[in-house]
Amino acid sequence: MTKIVFMGTPDFSVPILRQIIEDGYEVIGVVTQPDRPVGRKKVLTPPPVKVEAVKQGIPVLQPEKIRHLEELSKILALKPDLIVTAAFGQILPKELLDAPKFGCINVHASLLPELRGGAPIHYAIMQGKKKTGVTIMYMVEKLDAGDMLSKVEVSIAEDDNVGTLHEKLSAAGAKLLSETLPRLLEGKLNPVPQNDSEATFAPNIKREQEKINWAKTGAEIYNQIRGLNPWPVSFTMLDGQVLKIWQAEKIKNAKQNVPGTIINIEPDGLTVSTGDDTAIKIIELQPSGKTKMASEQFLRGAGSKISTGSKLGE
Repeated sequence: MTKIVFMGTPDFSVPILRQIIEDGYEVIGVVTQPDRPVGRKKVLTPPPVKVEAVKQGIPVLQPEKIRHLEELSKILALKPDLIVTAAFGQILPKELLDAPKFGCINVHASLLPELRGGAPIHYAIMQGKKKTGVTIMYMVEKLDAGDMLSKVEVSIAEDDNVGTLHEKLSAAGAKLLSETLPRLLEGKLNPVPQNDSEATFAPNIKREQEKINWAKTGAEIYNQIRGLNPWPVSFTMLDGQVLKIWQAEKIKNAKQNVPGTIINIEPDGLTVSTGDDTAIKIIELQPSGKTKMASEQFLRGAGSKISTGSKLGE
């Protein structure tokens, strides 16, 4: 029986780990990131992959830096035939890449060589793509640049956000891996090199990418909002306070005004002018220091402080 070490961290990785187990492979160890403080109370919380591994009775390693000799030695000592990674979060050193008989493969949430990096799902939506997908590839020391073994396309719906697309891609990745592993282990796959000249990148989201620039087009802002929902969430400013924007709609052929101006107030949302004639209707938001809420609840609490002509972004 093929012995596999699985390496992954977030929710995306969990269905992929489950699929490997369901397909009858022997998962001899799981490597994931250390427990991290979560939420306002900073509760030390295990990553989702650790929770699943413990439930399945699989030994877990949580190296802070996988390149440290002591941590690396623990993984090498397991002597896996194959290492499978999915959103692990660290680049593997050459010594580890060369160790397994069948190499190291990665389940990556994009159609490589597009969107190499740690946030391909976010960028696919923020860039307004109509499709993305999953690529299974050999791992190399260069970021997401290894030879490709298999691919599957996944459509992006107009109302998809990172959460919904995340679930689609995770399920697609698990299915693709299930189809790919037997052919890989039987030597029936012909790896395809990536064309580096076609590579694009999806680095981790920075704080400045979360702030809405109302001078952009309505479509760009709409894609930004859903491309950062449910994490890390886009935001604007209102009276000097951060206002997170969770959910919105596009309003076509809206009255144009100075970008960021509230041009209409209805019980179910605030309509805001953008850099073109597609406005943004804010449906769900989160004032600073409070939980997220529907616009109707926000308007009741804000009272007369919000009116047509009020400006966001300042």
